[in-house]
Amino acid sequence: MRAEGPVTPVLFPDGGRYWLITRYADVRAALADPRLHKDWAGKLTEPGWSPDPVMGYLSRHLLNADPPDHTRLRRLVSRGFTARRVAGLRPRVEAITSALLHEMADRVQAGEIEMDLIESFAFPLPVTVICELLGVPAGDRDSFKDWSHAMLASVGEPGQFRDAASSMYYYFTELLAEKRKSPSDDLISALIAARDAGDATGSADSLDEHELMAMLFLLLVAGHETTANLIASGTLALLSHPAEFERLRADSSLLPGTVEELLRYSNPLNHATERFTLEPVEIGGVTIPARQWVLCVTSSANRDPDRFTDPDRLDVSRDAGGHVGFGHGIHYCLGAPLARIEGEVAFRELLSRFPALSLAVPESTLRWRPSSLIHGLETLPVRLA
Repeated sequence: MRAEGPVTPVLFPDGGRYWLITRYADVRAALADPRLHKDWAGKLTEPGWSPDPVMGYLSRHLLNADPPDHTRLRRLVSRGFTARRVAGLRPRVEAITSALLHEMADRVQAGEIEMDLIESFAFPLPVTVICELLGVPAGDRDSFKDWSHAMLASVGEPGQFRDAASSMYYYFTELLAEKRKSPSDDLISALIAARDAGDATGSADSLDEHELMAMLFLLLVAGHETTANLIASGTLALLSHPAEFERLRADSSLLPGTVEELLRYSNPLNHATERFTLEPVEIGGVTIPARQWVLCVTSSANRDPDRFTDPDRLDVSRDAGGHVGFGHGIHYCLGAPLARIEGEVAFRELLSRFPALSLAVPESTLRWRPSSLIHGLETLPVRLA
């Protein structure tokens, strides 16, 4: 598609029509184009429409908002992701990483040299970090994994999306009630305080209960999904390129740049979340009609030879700056600094602790999750010794 033209209309399996933008320059411009909107509930629905009591309210988050609502919501949650606070999380990320790798080493000592890297490491690391940051019991992380996978799948059993959404909605309803009774030093308590203070003062710089619920949903899902895929898919990329793997092991100074290259090369997301037009919009000489859905295919942009030389080759010394793995524009990933820290720590410690790391199955047998949005493996069986 990228070679044939800048914008391609496609039909999805559910019959939905989307316009795919695939070239780097066009994707980057489109991600910052205010003519491509996000607030479908406010701009595409008919007068008198009311949201589904579960699924509609869970969608009232940053990624489905336009200014000024987006500006207000992002300002509120950004307080939990300041540069100072994120940098202060590094020791905790290192401690969680060390504990997980220690558990894996104990299993190797007991004779279990093969295991699923996603289940043992790539998933529990970021989900534990985001749970602690939010103030969510990490013991519930397996439930989050099941709910998240069900809600992000493009195919599945009828009703699985709504069942997962309902479970998460009622879970957060109970958690918010508990946090109101017993607040602590975490982001959920801070957001509750901001929400309740706004009610008391009538401040416009606040969020309502459903926006609060949706914020937690977004932060929890986005806070672990992409990083788990970065660690797993990035590990696979390194194992599939042994020469690059050895270069990285021989020179740890390459690690920060390698994380950027793995974000570009492995692409934890296939595309950015949906946008839509309200008027005809011309992109790359192609006019997208009004009231059409648009997908910016970031994974294609990150492999565009007009932007990255020899883009289908993994190069741990490449300057991958400018990749759109975290998006671009006002919806640029709020958690990007935290994801970078988690990626650096994860790869450094994993490769140091298990220098004989290798795939336990032929690469051709690995399966990718059935999701349009998520580019992630179902499992990653590895041999540690």
